[in-house]
Amino acid sequence: MQIDYEQFELPGIGFDYERMMKEAGYSMEEMQKIQLDHGVGNTPLIELRNLSALSRKYAPKGKGARIVVKDEAANASGSFKARRASIAVHHAKKLGYKGVIAATSGNYGAAVASQAAMQGLKCIVVQECYDDQKIGQPEILEKQRICEAYGAEVVQLTVGPELFSTHLSLLEDTGYFNASLYTPFGIAGVETLGYELAMQCREKFGKDPEAVVCTNAGGGNLTGTARGLIKAGAIETKIIGACIDLKGLHMASNKDFNRKSCTTGHTGFSLPFTTWPDRSDCPRNAARVLRYMDELVTVKQGELFYITQALAVLEGYERGPAGNTSLTAAFALAQQMDEDQILVVQETEYTSAGKHPMPQLTFAKANGVDVVFGSPDDEVPGQNLVFPADPSMIKARPYDMDKAHKSYIKNCVNNHNMTSATEEDIQFIMAEIKCDRDYVVAELKDKGVTINA
Repeated sequence: MQIDYEQFELPGIGFDYERMMKEAGYSMEEMQKIQLDHGVGNTPLIELRNLSALSRKYAPKGKGARIVVKDEAANASGSFKARRASIAVHHAKKLGYKGVIAATSGNYGAAVASQAAMQGLKCIVVQECYDDQKIGQPEILEKQRICEAYGAEVVQLTVGPELFSTHLSLLEDTGYFNASLYTPFGIAGVETLGYELAMQCREKFGKDPEAVVCTNAGGGNLTGTARGLIKAGAIETKIIGACIDLKGLHMASNKDFNRKSCTTGHTGFSLPFTTWPDRSDCPRNAARVLRYMDELVTVKQGELFYITQALAVLEGYERGPAGNTSLTAAFALAQQMDEDQILVVQETEYTSAGKHPMPQLTFAKANGVDVVFGSPDDEVPGQNLVFPADPSMIKARPYDMDKAHKSYIKNCVNNHNMTSATEEDIQFIMAEIKCDRDYVVAELKDKGVTINA
């Protein structure tokens, strides 16, 4: 990627995050031009009046915020990840690379393939696609189809560490650019989304949104959107992360791989990346969720599929599963907010044959997962998938942010082998988790770290 990450490192455990974002990224104006030149950005902001009315039906009197969605399916390749890919591919071309490689089974692969086609570069997408029986999930196979339609070469692998070794080998063999999801310019590409969102809300409603809900997996979606909102001056807007509860399923397990009905936006990615972002394919991940997230909530798979169908039937928008994670959370969260408040779901994504709920549900049944109506609280990932018997049962279940903060500090101590902490270390952790000094010092001492400050 031709980024010298060493120049941003600080003494001790920290690094200069803002300097990295400024010097290795692009300005807002530069990114907007790059994106608009390649079919990305200026996506519509749509009020979901019928879903808002349905949500309000179950809310206390005076409650039930207006649910608004940023329709990112309008981007080239059909998701917000076109914003990241447009900047990454532009950067690769500027540096003189002949091609780009992305290791992803998700929408980002399609986005990179699309942008590479537009900008005249070759593209390889490496997918974690199959279990050991060579059975692939419908959603991932659909993404293979669209990547190949854009002219990319798709390398498909079984679940496991071969994804990383194959990715590295291909980079060495081809000399192509690593179009990582987690570079400063990739994350900055999403800042245009948050910036647009704020400007459109002001134009349409005369104010900033009270809250924005972001589907959270690897963290770039939420981080970039939050940074864009801040750059637009929407500093009072609450940032809420949402992910699907897949507790009990291991993401690297061959046994569990095809027993989940959602391939992204779930706890298997969200929680590990939230509490330790530097587990990515960059020395320093530019997606730093705890710097920006005010709340994190989880939803169930059955609730997600229910809302996906409700969006189509009530609003006339057929959109894919990952973006509807945040919409599912918004349906419940809106009932806790005043009816004159604005709650924005900051992304949608395209849908098609493999990403549609029906093949996913058929696949779940074929893998021994029961599909039933009932209480979503009875859903056990990998065993059953429970549609709510009534919309009132849809919930946004709060995740303990204190637990996330403590887990981040624990990972700092363990991964850096910390025995002592300087004032710089403490200040870095404070910025990383948005907590005060006393909290950080107490947690470090609790883990046997000596304070040298």
